[in-house]
Amino acid sequence: MDQKRLTHLRQLEAESIHIIREVAAEFANPVMLCSSGNASSVMLRRARMACYPGTFRFPLVRGESGWLVG
Repeated sequence: MDQKRLTHLRQLEAESIHIIREVAAEFANPVMLCSSGNASSVMLRRARMACYPGTFRFPLVRGESGWLVG
């Protein structure tokens, strides 16, 4: 993978972690919507990274529509 693309991906990762930390700091009871999809898996991983070295502290709300998209 070329360096420019890798740098861009790292920047997006850092930005998403920053947003999650900001939400955790600003709101009293944040929750995270999740499903069994790839995007939810990535967001859960980013949330764990944002909470490191502490523990993951958001309640999860699982939402499945039953629709297959894609």
